[in-house]
Amino acid sequence: QVRLVESGGGLVQPGGSLRLSCAASGFTFRFYGMAWYRQAPGKQRELVATITSGSSTNYADSVKGRFTVSRDNAKNTVYLQMNSLKPEDTAVYYCHTLESWGQGTQVTVSS
Repeated sequence: QVRLVESGGGLVQPGGSLRLSCAASGFTFRFYGMAWYRQAPGKQRELVATITSGSSTNYADSVKGRFTVSRDNAKNTVYLQMNSLKPEDTAVYYCHTLESWGQGTQVTVSS
C-alpha cells in the first residue's frame, strides 16, 4: 500500500529556512505527481505546491518565490525547500498522492 513519511519540520525564526522531505513507498514513484499541503490550527488544509511526474511545478500564491518543490526519483522522495519563512507559514505540512496522506510534520515559525 502507499506509504508517505514526512520529515524535516521544526522551529525556525522568521526569515529562516527549512527543507521538508517525503519518503514514498508502495507504488512506482516516478510515474505519479506529488503534492504538499498544510493545515494551520483552526484552518482548512490548503494546497501549497505540486510537482508532476515530469517535474512541472505549481505553487500557491502565498508561497511563490519562497518555496521550491522538487523530487528525486532514485530516492522515491519529494522535497519542499522553504525559504524566507513567515509566522503565517506555521502549520502541519503533509505529503499527498494517490488519495493517501502522510502523518505530517510540524513547522513553527516564531521568534
